[in-house]
Amino acid sequence: MFIDTHTHLFSDAFNDDRNEMIERSIQAGVDLLLLPNIDTESIDPLHDLCHKYPTNCYPMMGLHPGSVGEDWEAQLAIIKKWLFSEKYIAVGEIGMDLYWDKTFQQEQEEAFRMQIKWAKELGLPIVIHAREAFDEIFAIVDELHDERLKGVFHCFTGNRDQALKIQSYGTFKIGLGGVLTFKKSGLDEVVKDIPMDFLVLETDSPYLAPSPHRGKRNESSYLVLIADKLAELKQMRIEEIATITSKNARELFNL
Repeated sequence: MFIDTHTHLFSDAFNDDRNEMIERSIQAGVDLLLLPNIDTESIDPLHDLCHKYPTNCYPMMGLHPGSVGEDWEAQLAIIKKWLFSEKYIAVGEIGMDLYWDKTFQQEQEEAFRMQIKWAKELGLPIVIHAREAFDEIFAIVDELHDERLKGVFHCFTGNRDQALKIQSYGTFKIGLGGVLTFKKSGLDEVVKDIPMDFLVLETDSPYLAPSPHRGKRNESSYLVLIADKLAELKQMRIEEIATITSKNARELFNL
């Protein structure tokens, strides 16, 4: 059995066939689905889905860096209220994204810091979105890291040095998604050197569908394609990939 450690199944992209898509995932052996929040707009759809599938869907709570704008403090106040009053498996999805726009970089940094502190206070892992911002994220994690801070760098697309930096913390996993299957990503060479103990699998659906579905809507059943690629790179059986990555995810998220 596999665990999709990062999937946005509450997204509007699944409005027409959400139940069927989740059933396909379960039939494919991907039966635990971990759902990161985006912003205040996604809270209700996230909760509704987890209430409908309580044995399959597990919620996180956080403010995505792409949603950090002029109203970031008001949004964070609502996020904090939920985080400290309900049960979640992680604080996420949080981090920094400087790919599209750097207008709110300072606010992204502050929101990231605040949510890390909440995670440590609650004893929860963090799920980090890092896009064009590894150096900035590492600086903040260096500043706040201790034995209470753990989590995952989701949808990792970094280089070997960045992978080694993540491993050096000793409390973080590296999330592998559909990019691993892209021919020219270069991620295959990086992943060969990352010990299995550090790896978890994810789809980030509906985004970043693995080959041969690249460019189309992603879904959790496609996690098996990512696992197949990892098995090929590590020269392991897919059953071993399932066992090890699921164990890593269960330990990290206390499932």
